[in-house]
Amino acid sequence: MPRTCEPNAASALAVSDALRRQVREELPEIQLIADRELQQKVVEAWAYALANSSFKSIRDIPPAGNPDVNEAKRGDQTDHLRGVTRLAIGIAKEMGSAYPELEIDTDVIIAGGLVHDVGKAWEFDPVNRDRWKRGQKRHGRPSIRHPAYGAPICLTVGLPEDVAHIAMAHSGEGELLLRSLECMIVHQADYTFWNTLLAGGQLKPETVAADKRRYVS
Repeated sequence: MPRTCEPNAASALAVSDALRRQVREELPEIQLIADRELQQKVVEAWAYALANSSFKSIRDIPPAGNPDVNEAKRGDQTDHLRGVTRLAIGIAKEMGSAYPELEIDTDVIIAGGLVHDVGKAWEFDPVNRDRWKRGQKRHGRPSIRHPAYGAPICLTVGLPEDVAHIAMAHSGEGELLLRSLECMIVHQADYTFWNTLLAGGQLKPETVAADKRRYVS
C-alpha cells in the first residue's frame, strides 16, 4: 500500500524492530492483550502505517478526530488511542458484568481500540494533505478517510476481520453497515472521548464544527 501515487514518491521505510519497540512504548495498553500473537499484529499495524507515512511516531500525529477538526488543546494522538481503549475496556467490564451473556471479547476490544485510528497516519500526513489541497480535482480531499485506509492495513498485517471491522466502522462509515458488538463499544468510547473534551472546553475552538460551536462560544 504505497503512501502516495506520485511517480517520484519516496520509498516506504522498512518496518524495523526499533519502530516496533517504539509503538509498544507509545501504546503500553498493548500489554493488556492476552493473546501474544494479537499483540504483535497490533504493533505491526502501527509500525506499517508509520513506515508508509512521513510521520516518525504516533505522537507526531495531532490530537484530533479529523485533520483540523475536534483538535484537543494539548496532547497527541496516543492520548486519544489510549483514552478510547481504556474507556472501551470500562464499558466492556461494566456491561459484561451486568450481562455476561453478551460474551464480549476483551482482546478484540483492546486491539480494536488501539488500531481504530491507524489510518490517520495516511489522512493526517502533511505530504498527502498538501497534495490533496493542490489537486483536489484529481485526488479528492482526502482521497481516502482514515477508517477506509485503516481496515486494509489491519488485514495486510494479519489482524483478524473483527479488528479490521472496528478500524473501518468506528466512525461515520459504520452507519452504512451493522456494527459488531465490540465495534459498537469502541464507537461509543470514541465519541465519548471527543464529546467529553467538547463539553469540558478542551477542544481548540477554531476546530469545532459549526453545529457544535455553542459549546465554545
